[in-house]
Amino acid sequence: MQQKIDQLNKKRAESLLGGGEKRIEDQHKKGKLTARERLHFLMDEGSFHEIGAFVTHRSKDFGMEAQQFPGDGVITGYGKINGRLVYVFSQDFTVFGGSLSETHAEKICKVMDLALKNGAPFIGLNDSGGARIQEGVVSLGGYADIFYRNTIASGVIPQISAIMGPCAGGAVYSPAITDFIMMVENTSYMFVTGPNVVKTVTHEEVSSEELGGASVHSAKSGVAHFSCANEIECINNIKKILSYMPSNCEEKTPMLSYHSGDEKRIKLNSIIPENPNQPYDIREVIEEVADADSFFEVHKNFAENIVVGFARLGGRSIGIVANQPAFLAGVLDINSSTKAARFVRFCDCFNIPLLVFEDVPGFLPGTDQEWHAIITNGAKLLYAFSEATVPRITVITRKAYGGAYDVMNSKHIGADLNFAWPSAEIAVMGAKGAAEIIFKKEINEAPDKAAKAIEKEKEYAEIFANPYRAAERGFIDDVIFPEETRERLIAGFEMLKNKVVNLPRKKHGNIPL
Repeated sequence: MQQKIDQLNKKRAESLLGGGEKRIEDQHKKGKLTARERLHFLMDEGSFHEIGAFVTHRSKDFGMEAQQFPGDGVITGYGKINGRLVYVFSQDFTVFGGSLSETHAEKICKVMDLALKNGAPFIGLNDSGGARIQEGVVSLGGYADIFYRNTIASGVIPQISAIMGPCAGGAVYSPAITDFIMMVENTSYMFVTGPNVVKTVTHEEVSSEELGGASVHSAKSGVAHFSCANEIECINNIKKILSYMPSNCEEKTPMLSYHSGDEKRIKLNSIIPENPNQPYDIREVIEEVADADSFFEVHKNFAENIVVGFARLGGRSIGIVANQPAFLAGVLDINSSTKAARFVRFCDCFNIPLLVFEDVPGFLPGTDQEWHAIITNGAKLLYAFSEATVPRITVITRKAYGGAYDVMNSKHIGADLNFAWPSAEIAVMGAKGAAEIIFKKEINEAPDKAAKAIEKEKEYAEIFANPYRAAERGFIDDVIFPEETRERLIAGFEMLKNKVVNLPRKKHGNIPL
């Protein structure tokens, strides 16, 4: 028996070495952790259980039969993060550059199936050169097997992808289907076709970082939700974001113990400027309303005219969507609409209540927006809110103009509670533009056109640039003092915690993609 035990110990030791000491050293020289080191920092101590440690590839072409490494370039298994069950894979770049083979894919699929059966989050730590070329179509088939499972699991269990090295070609589509993508600055990149192919086809000279680095995808394309300074920050962000969400679509959001006290926030009374055209940072409002230090922003560097993220309110996990007057006056455009729609749909998938702060002057005008389908993209946000069945509350802090008023979780598309601050302006458009249309004849015939325009603008503002017409109609449930916002929201979400909505039976809707 001892001989067999020694044999097992030897095999385990080989498995732990991955591609060997030299390649591990090379990984460290690049400023990257190894696959096992990443798991060490991610999982609760002693909780990780590996599956498939001795799996090897089956390829016999191009001399591959002579190169066998236990685990075949990916570590798969399950364990706990902050006491909660999760399933995970961590690609090992020291073995064939982390390339995906038939057996590599089978290992990932096995833990994905277990995650789906047991209703637990699935996390992928990606560090791979792509499909293993020596295996041809079977490696491509392996990717498709993973993509299919990502799709089936979508909306059932949370899926998080961390890009911690290269992720190119077909490999990028699995992360793209998952709920959140995190990238590491300077050491990770994503693209469908690399710099060499780009140069050959378009004659553009571009580096991997310029083409698909963390800064590009977090700010320009919006592919990545987080750009992390290093791998430890990336791992900590995975832990943090998981803390706001349930393990699956059947569970409620995590609720922390909370002891209520004085919920008034006097600072809220002075955030909105007297000048309605002066910007302010909506994050100031969010920070005052949410539990202390609980706001965790998502997609911070992309489409900055809208802010989305998770927070806690009275210990309850919520999702926040807020127009940002400090950037492009908070208008809705193509990128902000798709960013917010994606976040709203995630929250609705996993029973996370939605809080909306509204200060929106409308949709961004211009040929660029129209030619790139602002109609279709704006409709995504409208669709996402309309379809959402979770508790939904809106607070109008200032402007709510035009179609954007409807889109930003209005009462008309199913919001449960709609509050307005006294500073709210709910109208088809701003007073100046409205006066120029309604009173065009009077202004043109006046001896002093400028004075008459100002007079009529003021007249329109007095009638419509306030929340009371909407409140009279019941479109606003209450006009509240800013300082009491937190108190009213805590009470509102508590009242809505058992909300049930039964939508018409259908296979699925057809969101305008």
